[in-house]
Amino acid sequence: MAEPLTLYLAAPRGFCAGVDRAIKIVEMALEKWGAPVYVRHEIVHNRYVVEGLRAKGAVFVEELADCPPDRPVVFSAHGVPKAVPAEAEARRMLYVDATCPLVSKVHLEAERHHQGGLQMVMIGHAGHPEVIGTMGQLPDGAVLLVETVADVAGLAPADPGRLAYITQTTLSIDDTAEIVAALRARFPAIVGPHKEDICYATTNRQEAVKAMAPKIEALLVIGAPNSSNSQRLVEVGRRSGCAYAQLVQRADDIDWRAIAGVRAIGITAGASAPEVLVEEVIAAFRARYDVTERLVETAQENVEFKVPRVFRARVA
Repeated sequence: MAEPLTLYLAAPRGFCAGVDRAIKIVEMALEKWGAPVYVRHEIVHNRYVVEGLRAKGAVFVEELADCPPDRPVVFSAHGVPKAVPAEAEARRMLYVDATCPLVSKVHLEAERHHQGGLQMVMIGHAGHPEVIGTMGQLPDGAVLLVETVADVAGLAPADPGRLAYITQTTLSIDDTAEIVAALRARFPAIVGPHKEDICYATTNRQEAVKAMAPKIEALLVIGAPNSSNSQRLVEVGRRSGCAYAQLVQRADDIDWRAIAGVRAIGITAGASAPEVLVEEVIAAFRARYDVTERLVETAQENVEFKVPRVFRARVA
């Protein structure tokens, strides 16, 4: 007889509206213009999604220079520096920007503050595509990057009285609050965003993990190693008391020995992980245990973002 196991399923989990829109844009581009459609950088950070689109005719490249000028190119959901669309226009390329609207909001914020004479401080992870894209909205050196509370002490702004901060949209809410507190303590005049930059989906997924943590002995986060919001979910789980919190890309990645004897396991998925992978993981547990499922729902999401106008035009 199979051992009993309770699976606590986080809600919300998985795809957010920005990811959903970005994938849809690539699919619509393939439908409209045929294959191949080029995509600069992974459209979203998930191997399963990328391989699925590749099978349909999407070609993933790192730089615009790798794209022929006569085929459409899509910019990823993470956003791109201003230099990228400028180069596409110079080469007379057909391009579609799949930047998440919530990332675009941060871009506009940065520009507005810069035009108002404020120097920008960005809270984020160096080298992440979203950070590269956001910092690339302004001239070189106009944005100072901080990754940790310790970095705040080393900041050397041109004028400490004329600063504003923005954040990457996929950070840990708690870590970011600590960095913001350090910035405000050192630079009391610093200007913050009207509304938190960390996106609703990141916040909601972290809150669901926090609500689930007291009920579970182990947490599995379905997501990619290069997915910032997925990695933050693992950290939130550990910080909330989960002795075992692990990132898995697929059911094959589950370390069954590590969770032997565990009776309550939480499952969630990062914002770029499709539900089919969650179902695959649940099926793997059902094959080994007598599973009872429990939903832990902390919010309901009904956000939807429109696709670009090029796909909305209808021929009369």
